[in-house]
Amino acid sequence: MAKEPKPIEELSIWDDAKAMIAKARAEGIETVHERLAQQTPHCKFCELGTTCRNCTMGPCRISAKMPRGVCGADADVIVARNFGRFIAGGSAGHSDHGRDLIEVLEAIIEGETKDYKITDEAKLKALAAETGIEVEGRELKDVATDVMENFFADFGSRKKEISFLSRVPQKRKDIWAKLGMTPRGVDREIAEMMHRTHMGCDNDAPNTMIHAARTSLSDGWGGSMIGTELSDVIFGTPTPKMSTANLGVIKEDKVNILVHGHNPVVSEMILAAARDPELVEKAEKLGAKGINVAGLCCTGNELLMRQGIPMAGNHLMTELAIITGAVEAVVVDYQCIMPSLVQIAGCYHTKFIDTANKARFSGAIHFDIEPHNALQQAKEIVNLAIEGFAERDAGRVDIPCEPVEIMTGFSNEAVIAALGGSLDPLVQAIAAGDIRGAVGIVGCNNPKIKQDSMNVELAKELIKKDILVLVTGCVTTAAGKAGLLVPDAIEMAGPGLKKVCGALGIPPVLHYGSCVDNARILQLCAALANALNVDISDLPVGASSPEWYSEKAAAIGLYAVASGIYTHLGHPPNILGSEVVTDLATSGLEDLVGATFFIEPDMVKTAEMFDERIKAKRKGLGLSE
Repeated sequence: MAKEPKPIEELSIWDDAKAMIAKARAEGIETVHERLAQQTPHCKFCELGTTCRNCTMGPCRISAKMPRGVCGADADVIVARNFGRFIAGGSAGHSDHGRDLIEVLEAIIEGETKDYKITDEAKLKALAAETGIEVEGRELKDVATDVMENFFADFGSRKKEISFLSRVPQKRKDIWAKLGMTPRGVDREIAEMMHRTHMGCDNDAPNTMIHAARTSLSDGWGGSMIGTELSDVIFGTPTPKMSTANLGVIKEDKVNILVHGHNPVVSEMILAAARDPELVEKAEKLGAKGINVAGLCCTGNELLMRQGIPMAGNHLMTELAIITGAVEAVVVDYQCIMPSLVQIAGCYHTKFIDTANKARFSGAIHFDIEPHNALQQAKEIVNLAIEGFAERDAGRVDIPCEPVEIMTGFSNEAVIAALGGSLDPLVQAIAAGDIRGAVGIVGCNNPKIKQDSMNVELAKELIKKDILVLVTGCVTTAAGKAGLLVPDAIEMAGPGLKKVCGALGIPPVLHYGSCVDNARILQLCAALANALNVDISDLPVGASSPEWYSEKAAAIGLYAVASGIYTHLGHPPNILGSEVVTDLATSGLEDLVGATFFIEPDMVKTAEMFDERIKAKRKGLGLSE
């Protein structure tokens, strides 16, 4: 029998979230929290990863009484199969995002679009040189064409390794080569994972897990990294700037448009259309004081990093933003978009608009945004939102708070510029112990966990220990709302971090972008390792996804571990039904790749474990505490 939803106080640490959950319940609107209660208790076989439906001889469930499926596969094989497909799904998501950016670059080169352009020519040339493409004396279009073709080839099956392995320390590449873990092509590794996990193929759990790691690496050093770098080329490389966050960024006196998903190809055009003087004038004639674009989740992060637009919220705020009653349109592209948003939008005047054929939502208003028609389609969407302003019911509007300030825009290029043009000052600060190490806190919200409680607590505990924190994705809004993304947050940091960040005028928690931009963190770790002539696994660094839920987050975690980064998860993936798979993930990978996962729901203990790891790595590098 389903349980009653939890009391509101147990669902989130944020006052704006709690106010909107209360409003939803008062208005009889179902949210993620009610649906979670309806779905509990969960299937134990599914939680353990011991169910298999990969063929119609089953489906099968594995237990002590039923130790093998119809084909003879045991728990180890089935759990590894399921986890491998989970990783393939996550790698496909972020990597397909990267492919979309290559296609936009192609449209620019071929003259098929006037709406997009190469904004950062210097970065394009740097990427070309880095991946072995001749730059000197050549036209920009010719260089861009070679970059495009090279990155398209990274998705194929003819290469022995993907392009950005040029950034990886040789010691790390040697480990991958020895293990058969070198990523050759994004689509190749995903397709091979689907093949391996077909009945009658790979029935050795550790072997399947090795390929799962290879698949994730093709995402982290391939698809995701391509997505990040080409977003910078097309839309501009982020630089530090101020913005705001929480539901208070929604304005009662303006037309409010929320962009949601992951791909800046759509959201950048919506922002451009919202700044069109004719559309602004039309909004004002209808009584609005302008058009306000705000972000949700990762496409919000993309615009926040480059354009400074405000962030309305992260994953568990997406439904609640509509419940303010002041949102004229939610415009989505793909990934992490709850189908429930269509139903909740229907409870208000809000238009729910999807824009990608790979992410259609039943009941949504659909627009096809392609490179050749992007701005025109975006203007039609903004016009629809403006007309919706007249339909707003003022009596149902409740914006529960005032926005808080945040600092954003910390690309690797921006960090190096702030350091005077090289990583040497960062290396010196680490050597001196002022910055003892760094941890990336990334990923999602999960309604099983009190919203952002783990994300915020871990960040606070780490900076106390002079451990620099980098955040991406949904953790961005959490850290911002907690006051951690402004220079004044150094008052919460340890003395060394306070000194360094105070001198640079930056927060002790740096916003590093959307979830696809975890590739920036990989690149930074590789650059530090190369500067010190060590492997990534020798660095005093770590990664964490305390409140994760998605396939993409699992792929991110696995490519971090496979790259040599000690990685924390706040709760385990569905692998506990296999001792072989669980032991490999939480200890065995240490011997293979120099890092491992650890699972810990207590953030104070988690910070202590990172602290001990960082102490050991500093000692290994000959650095004192």
